[in-house]
Amino acid sequence: MKKRYIIMFAVIAAIIIISYTAYSRINSNLEALLDIQITEIDPSSLEDGIYEGAYSSFPVSVEVEVTVSLGVITSIVITKHDNGQGEPAEVIIETVIDLQSVQVDAIAGATYSSQVILLAISDALNLE
Repeated sequence: MKKRYIIMFAVIAAIIIISYTAYSRINSNLEALLDIQITEIDPSSLEDGIYEGAYSSFPVSVEVEVTVSLGVITSIVITKHDNGQGEPAEVIIETVIDLQSVQVDAIAGATYSSQVILLAISDALNLE
């Protein structure tokens, strides 16, 4: 009986250590994400077309298609967004199109997803 409790305690301790390690790693990944500076875009220097980009910082991953026409970003489509709870960040693409800029504020409550979306847009336009 005593051996059973020792094994149970060891298993619980291992689960706690693994969970803490995973949480720390994910949190560290996401905090580093916010330190990445996004280069301003100049769509007027781009040829017309659809540009594909992606960015991933576990646990958030985004793929986008950015359409440029006559030097203006006319459309941004998020083709993939693995995020957990960051779907509200997807409205950030409207602001990027309106301002023709990736220098926009993150969506409250979806800061990490907002940053990954902006980095994917920059990747699509070969800016990062």
